[in-house]
Amino acid sequence: MVSRTSMSSVDPNEIGHFETLASTWWDDQGPFAALQAMTPARVRYITSHAARLLHQPQAAPLKGLRILDIGCGGGLLAEPLARLGAEVTGIDASEGAIAAALDHAERAGLTITYDHITAEDLADRGLSFDIIIASEVIEHVNDRRGFLTTMARFGHADAPSMAVLTTINRSLAGVALVKYAAEYVLNLAPKGTHDPAKFVKPSELRAEARDAGIDLDDITGIHPRLGGGFRLGGLPLMNYAAAGLIRR
Repeated sequence: MVSRTSMSSVDPNEIGHFETLASTWWDDQGPFAALQAMTPARVRYITSHAARLLHQPQAAPLKGLRILDIGCGGGLLAEPLARLGAEVTGIDASEGAIAAALDHAERAGLTITYDHITAEDLADRGLSFDIIIASEVIEHVNDRRGFLTTMARFGHADAPSMAVLTTINRSLAGVALVKYAAEYVLNLAPKGTHDPAKFVKPSELRAEARDAGIDLDDITGIHPRLGGGFRLGGLPLMNYAAAGLIRR
């Protein structure tokens, strides 16, 4: 049950919007189809930086790692991470999203821990993880600095922990293409999904993360391919990923 006493990062309007879409997370023709298409690139980014920062072997890039997926939605990212050998915990403030994630994982025969809880309340339990992920989440929170501070709380006290974020640049291209073209012209995202004022420039994210105890030493663009899907690399003009170690 999501607590009402610790919700500094949760925007109730955002959660309400996603509640209305809860049954469509795994519909490959539905409103999350573009996010589904981005998932292979997100997984490649996570595994490559697990090898770089946590010295994971390429043959088993996530085997044995404890991963927290904050704002997991219906489990689009949690499931492929679990298939790569990670022990995955997914949390979301949307009860409908967690229900969809639980149902899909059960039908897929995957063991993933899902919880309808805020990041702040989970952090109060004193849990720690090897990788803490917030993918397409930080542009939906109320308090970005507070959210990053909460992410850092999940780092190990005596071993390296890595933070990974993916989000949208508050650039002309980001606002024009990710918000207006994607939502209102191409129908790649549900209308009203994004508030451009919450998009975050890479320089802002790096500085705010550093203040919170996360040293983001890599920022990489995520770009749509002409033939479908997404690729990693290049400037973070629109969507981008960021990774680095947590200081404890």
